[in-house]
Amino acid sequence: MKTIKDLKIKIFLDGAGIEDIKKMSGLDYIKGFTTNPTLMKKAGVANYEKFLSDILPLAKEKPISFEVISDDFNEMKAQAVKLSEFGDNVFVKIPITNTKGYSSLSIINDLTQSGVKVNVTAMMNPRQVQDLIRTVSPKAPMILSIFAGRIADTGIDPVPIMRECHSLLKSFKNAELLWASPRELLNIFQAEGAGCDIITVPPEILAKLNLIGYDLNNYSLDTVKQFYNDAVSSGLAL
Repeated sequence: MKTIKDLKIKIFLDGAGIEDIKKMSGLDYIKGFTTNPTLMKKAGVANYEKFLSDILPLAKEKPISFEVISDDFNEMKAQAVKLSEFGDNVFVKIPITNTKGYSSLSIINDLTQSGVKVNVTAMMNPRQVQDLIRTVSPKAPMILSIFAGRIADTGIDPVPIMRECHSLLKSFKNAELLWASPRELLNIFQAEGAGCDIITVPPEILAKLNLIGYDLNNYSLDTVKQFYNDAVSSGLAL
């Protein structure tokens, strides 16, 4: 089994907790960072610009993605430009559509043509990738975030979908494929096998990295001990 150092895929820390980012930003295998409004809400972020000023020094030169917070395309575009000006390492997350289902591809094209690095987010299927390739001619680097974890939540295996997206992007210069919303450590290895360039991983999954390659007999014994010790410590009796 591969170790974390053997992996070619880039691991981006996914979160908005300042302490998590402080703790993990210096780790060699953390190659970048992503966040979104839902994670920011969970972390109690109330001031977006203060959050930016707190996070960016921690990221240093590593790529980091911040999301626009408007549903209006003109305002979304203005926010994207503003966010991009916070640093050369900033990628701006633009959802593939707005909340009404209208395509964002036109402004994504405009932004990339003007040099803004875009992370196209909330993508779920190869058709969206095909439409993007037909519409957008990026001059700036771009990330395509396919929400493999949410695909899996519907009972569909995301691996074939990610492989198809990887195949579609072979001739699409400047774009990287990102496996978003992982549900377990195994997803890191699945993402690499499917040809993804990046995977976003939250702190709770990163905490399990020490289990890679762990002997299953030992893990079985650990589990037995855990159940026994918890029964004793909780005072259960029959």
